[in-house]
Amino acid sequence: MVETHGLKPQTDSARESGRKSGDARSDIEAPRVLAHEAGLMSLPQARFLQSLALVAALAAPFTSARALIGAAPDDRFADRVAMVLIRGGDKAGFCSALVLSPHILLTAAHCLRPLRDMAVHYRDAAGAAVIIPVDAAIAHPLYHADAIQARVESIDLALIRTARPLPPRFAAATIAEGGPPAIGARAIVTGYGAAREGDWSSGGTLRSVTLAVREPASTILIWAADPAGRAAGACSGDSGAPIWSADGSTAIAIVAWAQAPHGRGCGGLTQGPLLAPLKRWIEETKRALESGE
Repeated sequence: MVETHGLKPQTDSARESGRKSGDARSDIEAPRVLAHEAGLMSLPQARFLQSLALVAALAAPFTSARALIGAAPDDRFADRVAMVLIRGGDKAGFCSALVLSPHILLTAAHCLRPLRDMAVHYRDAAGAAVIIPVDAAIAHPLYHADAIQARVESIDLALIRTARPLPPRFAAATIAEGGPPAIGARAIVTGYGAAREGDWSSGGTLRSVTLAVREPASTILIWAADPAGRAAGACSGDSGAPIWSADGSTAIAIVAWAQAPHGRGCGGLTQGPLLAPLKRWIEETKRALESGE
């Protein structure tokens, strides 16, 4: 069980989150950063809601789009996953997020920005973009933005609160309990991310891909890749995307980063923090946000 400390909501004056998260005990090289290392577009002097609307428009489904690498459309999780639109400086992009309640979503801590630079996005029954401002955010106290460089353990996880509730079609996801999945167990990654490195227009459609848990075994992190060695897994925009149990019933982890089969990029290895060891912190933080603390 990860020890937790105080609950400190993110504020508009907070410093931007860093870029990478990892396990200090891993021998794997620093991976490709998800969701925000490359910007979607320049946004000089644009009002934020206008810029977010543009991000949402560019993230609209395309006929040939294949969010995630090697993935396929999957509506099973559309009621439990949303997008988090973000900007930083003159760049904008998006992450994915797991729905915990009408107001609370779980995402990667490195996706956090000042509150004015974040919003939750989904599409209504008519396909129109809906954008809800984020009015509070809390990163896990053991998140370290410089974890890779410092070779320290980091929990790349955060909860955000929306200014208005999500509609009733959204449902709270079930978080897994117990020990980590076995090496070789199947796991489903579901997110809105890009299908090709740097091609944000290939994202925006909710898709899933089934991977297999691989070594190194960990009680903190999950590592997953395609069991046949093909290019498959998370990419830019999939940070915060849930990783489900083989039957899709419970969220066992979220995506923190990915890398290509032979270096920087997407579709080789997907990694993120396991949720079962963090369930107590998640529930306590969710209650704090819902009570307005």
